[in-house]
Amino acid sequence: MLLPTLSEIEAAQKVVYQTMPPTPQYSWPLLNERLGSTAYIKHENHTPVGAFKLRGALVYVDWLLQSYPNMTTVVAATRGNHGQGVSMAARMHGLAAIIVVPRGNSVEKNCAMVAQGAVLIEHGDDFQESLEFARSLAAEPGHRMVESFHPRLVMGTATYALEFLRAAPPLGTVYVPIGLGSSICGMAAARNALGLKTEIVGVVAAASPSHAISFRERRVVEAPSSTQIADGLACRIPNPDAMQVIWGNVARIVEVSDAEIAAAMRAYYQDTHNLAEGAAAAALAGALQEKNQLRGQTTGVILTGGNVDREIYGQVLAEAL
Repeated sequence: MLLPTLSEIEAAQKVVYQTMPPTPQYSWPLLNERLGSTAYIKHENHTPVGAFKLRGALVYVDWLLQSYPNMTTVVAATRGNHGQGVSMAARMHGLAAIIVVPRGNSVEKNCAMVAQGAVLIEHGDDFQESLEFARSLAAEPGHRMVESFHPRLVMGTATYALEFLRAAPPLGTVYVPIGLGSSICGMAAARNALGLKTEIVGVVAAASPSHAISFRERRVVEAPSSTQIADGLACRIPNPDAMQVIWGNVARIVEVSDAEIAAAMRAYYQDTHNLAEGAAAAALAGALQEKNQLRGQTTGVILTGGNVDREIYGQVLAEAL
């Protein structure tokens, strides 16, 4: 897959900025003490849907409308944040949205999608089964699929990466969580477009190791996901196009336990009073795991979203999960 160019990312920013401003990047003294070095946090938890996924959805739906002006409905599969972004983008353009989630999905994310106007369907025991069902629905006349990995999504996620790399001091390393890959591919696109040497490190849940195994073996490997805290990282089958980008642009992939992710969620609250859902805290967990390697450099950490259910977050803060 060809990564978007600088001009394409800047064009995508114009689409995104019709709906939301750039998100901030802050360096928090207490968090720096915890890491033993200076870090800048990119706060994608500050978008109108509380996660970076809105950016890709806005760019994707804008492209679909230009390509298929007679479409009436967009369809997506999600564990939550992608669906919120697609639902909001559809509502803003007067389109219907059908969102498919696996059974047992986040209650609060489901409510947020319905509040955006989506028709919510529960189908399947994991994301992969939801995705396959959503694709069948998208075959209906007037319907179009908003895939969970697509060049337009990468173009959208690259908008936050371009903001970050331009606004922060030079970064030696940046930690990015990997769900289906649009975020880390967008970071690679922006880094390459600016001609920077910043090292990109992917972070996955150890209990959802498909990307880590695929990275090591240089082939797409299916692996079960059992993470209890990072639903946004629960990928059973990596996307082949995403893996091609990851193999060519990512220095390494760090695996973090659910306990490390929970500790990072608590660290974000204690040190910055920001909410981080499990998948979003994974990047900080990765940086904390490698903090001895980061001394003397400035590090970037992507906080991809803050949409965690109240009950789960309470258990995390109480160290009961």
